[in-house]
Amino acid sequence: MIRTVGETGSTNADLLALAGAGAAEGVWLRAERQTAGRGRQGRSWVSPPGNCYASTLVRLRGSDPPAATLALVAAVALEETVAMLRGDRSGLALKWPNDLMLAGAKLAGILLERAGDVVVIGFGANLSHHPEGLDRPVTSLAAHGAAPDPSLFVETLAETFARWLARWRSEGLAPVRDRWIDRAHPRDTALTARTSDGSTVEGLFAGLDRDGALILRLADGSTHVMHAGDVFLI
Repeated sequence: MIRTVGETGSTNADLLALAGAGAAEGVWLRAERQTAGRGRQGRSWVSPPGNCYASTLVRLRGSDPPAATLALVAAVALEETVAMLRGDRSGLALKWPNDLMLAGAKLAGILLERAGDVVVIGFGANLSHHPEGLDRPVTSLAAHGAAPDPSLFVETLAETFARWLARWRSEGLAPVRDRWIDRAHPRDTALTARTSDGSTVEGLFAGLDRDGALILRLADGSTHVMHAGDVFLI
């Protein structure tokens, strides 16, 4: 079920509240506009009409893979949705942990928030607009052709996410992880990783480990595994 509202503060915040009131898994909330949208680590997310602002919730089961790996499920579903609606996946690449890039610029992001056995997954995608003057390149689908209608985008995303969620539950993380790596930027892409303590690590993308953590190959030939942090293309 997809519910659409004209305006709200944050679809993630609204779904967290609904989850506490007993909302079922599979519900989606889409807003035409957000007034308090946010990204990872509390960053604000500019939310003009015409883009995608939507959230869904997953109720965790005891047999599920680790909850954090839902980020990979969301990412592969998002990339597939964009590729399907564009009719072309050229230039698209997933970047760990939660970004979808187009032609080297950020097109969309994902935010996971957990409360007990509920994980709310928020999707923000620049369909018709993208912000200017940021410290990193950002783009929109409109900058590369026609932008899909946000309601169609979310309907397609909901169907795609449900399919990948079912595979995550029935087959485990492996097929999701493999798909993520296949849709990521190429191996040996140079990356800068910023850890939670503010330090930085530079290395080459060497894939994901069995649990979905980022593997960087360092200049001395050793590897560095990251479970959390921000990553930037060099």
